[in-house]
Amino acid sequence: MSVKYIPVQWNSNKWKYNAIMLASVFVYLLIFIELTPGIMDNEGRINTQVHNARAFGSCAFFMLSVILCIGPLARLDRRFLPLLYNRRHFGVMTAFVAITHAGYIVDWYFAFSKSNKYEALLFANTSFSQVSGFPFEVFGIFALLCLIILAATSHDFWLKFLSPPVWKSIHYLIYAAYIAVIAHVSLGILQDQQNHVFTLTFVAAGLCVAILHLLAALHERKHGDAAGDTSGDWIAVCNISEMNEGFANIVTLSGGERVAVFLHQGKLSAISNACAHQNGPLGEGKIIQCLVTCPWHGFQYDVTNGRSPAPFTEMVPTYRVKLVGDQVMIDPDANPPGTFVEPVPMPITEGA
Repeated sequence: MSVKYIPVQWNSNKWKYNAIMLASVFVYLLIFIELTPGIMDNEGRINTQVHNARAFGSCAFFMLSVILCIGPLARLDRRFLPLLYNRRHFGVMTAFVAITHAGYIVDWYFAFSKSNKYEALLFANTSFSQVSGFPFEVFGIFALLCLIILAATSHDFWLKFLSPPVWKSIHYLIYAAYIAVIAHVSLGILQDQQNHVFTLTFVAAGLCVAILHLLAALHERKHGDAAGDTSGDWIAVCNISEMNEGFANIVTLSGGERVAVFLHQGKLSAISNACAHQNGPLGEGKIIQCLVTCPWHGFQYDVTNGRSPAPFTEMVPTYRVKLVGDQVMIDPDANPPGTFVEPVPMPITEGA
């Protein structure tokens, strides 16, 4: 069995992104392990193995926090869009850092158990009925499994094999993993901290993720990213004065589909906002020669028919557009992917 996919080629930006990411991880671990050993002080003295485990564990948490901040930051300010380009690489590295943390824990805390160390990890503490002493290990195990699944399915093969909607649904596990990590840390190391520098940093990171997601949701709602008023079965997108040449306005239909309405050479066209490659936001790309470029991985589509230029074969659905007075309207019923729709001319304003 084979699945057709087009791999994303390595380029200078990809190399720089990964080099900066790896260097940042190395610097964090170096500072944590060698220069600031007191940050993770607790009630009892800890040895080198435990300190190293906490270094990798905290690193994985902050990496996960950064990953979850990239999406809302890109929604709030397009200058952050380049950070989305290799976010999958960031996630894979986070999984490896988390696995290293787990390895230190298993090989030290449970290495001297009379039973198998993996059995000891699962069954040494079963006090599920109490908060103090709750077996926080289960949250860490769940988060680690989520990260491994995300890393293992990050390749484009799985995107094509599973289909973009299924692949995207699976990768929402990152939110479950993050919540599990917060529970793992809160019920674990934070219970006996003496130096609260890490505690404050941990809380600040979690609040930053939550606040950025809230601000992004409010931003989209404020700027008309939800379905507007209807005229019959048609959906109001925006006023014609809000359309900018070469760019799109995005509307979310009642079923959750997002549609990008573009203004190109004075004419309106509408296509699905989800790139066929990885559901990237096409509406955040700019049109060049009638082709909009996905800001995530560079896939291109003709805004009049939703087709990629030859020899590529990707296609996205298109939508009918019309003007009612000064309102831009779309038909919420999508056309089959690759269907040509005649662009609608914008009215010529006085002085144009």
